[in-house]
Amino acid sequence: MADFVGAVDSGTTSTRFMVFDRAGSVMAHHQLEHAQILPRPGWVEHDPVEIWERASTVIRTALNRAGLSGRDLAAVGVTNQRETAVVWDRRTGRPYYNAIVWQDTRTDRITAALERGGRGHIIRRKSGLPPTTYFTAAKVQWILDNVEGVRQAAQHEDALLGTVDSWLLWHLTGGADSGRHVTDVTNASRTMLLDLETLEWDDELLSFFDIPRSMLPAIAPSSSSAAYGKTHTVGPFGADVPLTGVLGDQQAAMVGQVCLKPGEAKNTYGTGSFMLGNTGTEPVRSRAGLLTTLAYRFGDEPAVYALEGSIAVTGSAVQWLRDQLGIISGAAQSEALARQVDDSGGVYFVPAFSGLFAPHWRSDARGVIVGLSRFNTNAHLARATLESICFQTRDVVAAMAQDTGISLDVLRVDGGVTDNDLCMQIQADVLGVPVSRPVVTETTALGAAYAAGLAVGFWSSTDELRSNWREGKRWEPQWTSDRRETAYAQWKKAVQRSLDWVEAD
Repeated sequence: MADFVGAVDSGTTSTRFMVFDRAGSVMAHHQLEHAQILPRPGWVEHDPVEIWERASTVIRTALNRAGLSGRDLAAVGVTNQRETAVVWDRRTGRPYYNAIVWQDTRTDRITAALERGGRGHIIRRKSGLPPTTYFTAAKVQWILDNVEGVRQAAQHEDALLGTVDSWLLWHLTGGADSGRHVTDVTNASRTMLLDLETLEWDDELLSFFDIPRSMLPAIAPSSSSAAYGKTHTVGPFGADVPLTGVLGDQQAAMVGQVCLKPGEAKNTYGTGSFMLGNTGTEPVRSRAGLLTTLAYRFGDEPAVYALEGSIAVTGSAVQWLRDQLGIISGAAQSEALARQVDDSGGVYFVPAFSGLFAPHWRSDARGVIVGLSRFNTNAHLARATLESICFQTRDVVAAMAQDTGISLDVLRVDGGVTDNDLCMQIQADVLGVPVSRPVVTETTALGAAYAAGLAVGFWSSTDELRSNWREGKRWEPQWTSDRRETAYAQWKKAVQRSLDWVEAD
């Protein structure tokens, strides 16, 4: 067997390709950004062709730099930004429209109408998701209703839909010539079209969005030796490499963090933050504002479910300090600026730029900064920004404890924000539990590689994956209980100030 496993990781802002050995160590890596297309306020798009071209380039470049070829890979996994919708022509491979990104809010009228029409409770019961702009189905409906010719193409079974994993898999396996149209259970569970219990597309949910069933990909396990096929020899790998693992990015990070037992949880800090807690083989219906979702399914084993708290704005709040306010020149400077003060000086920043996700789900919220006085400086605002990341995570942790009755012993973390030592220390202080970061922080790509490697026997079992995990750094809580609870109470007051700011359709 070949000595390595590869992973394509196509995220919200960039695509990368990574190669791992049996110890889970990184042997090759290359990454490229893609454009963020913002045609109107609230609209966020990507060019699917650019994403595929970036994927092809990073694969070739990473392999060449490491002196490897596709034949050195036992298998390849794919992980991706979830919920983002792509619709393309099966005959030509050309997209009918740009990909509509998970952050996009243009479908607010569609989702609000579902709630007013009494269909929201059906969507929640079947899919585990609330009808919001976040998920895929309403984005596909918008394309069908607003892009000329797409509805007709769908009726003639010429239009395919998918999340970014399906788009990449279709191209990797031959595109218009022989491409496989397939997705895994985790990505399917983010569309509002999957029945969580049957793990099949649901005709009633499809009817709510007027989406023809013929557009949909087949649904496969996250780790499968046969479902996804092999890479095309004329593609970027230049060889027939088994494609055997697919996971949405947050579920991939969960696998990469080996949170494979009920009660284990991880939090990934990227553009937004996404906390997933393993709930075992039965879906737990949230009463506290969380999402019920698939965590993974390995081969013929029962599917494993999770509760998820999705936070729209965390790392992007730091970007806002840099790009819109200009008070820092780079993300790393946020820590140095925030360290100039011992606390936020009474300032609280709720970064609800386009509403609040879990556990509030309030599209009428907007960002607020409260508690300002003449005393406050840009350092206090930088500190309040880091604290906002941590308080939002505590909101989700509290909701997860309410739903499951399980309290965290430790929070495993990954993502770019974890490079900020001060932010992670504040996170431990706000939660009152240790925060742990692994040695290998590229857990999203690693999780996709694990899923792929398990399918072909590269790793023998999940016990072997667990033995690979090693802690890189730990932050212990330092705040007193009184300081923690006082600060959190003030945060909740600030959140209330952000609500009812805009009229929801």
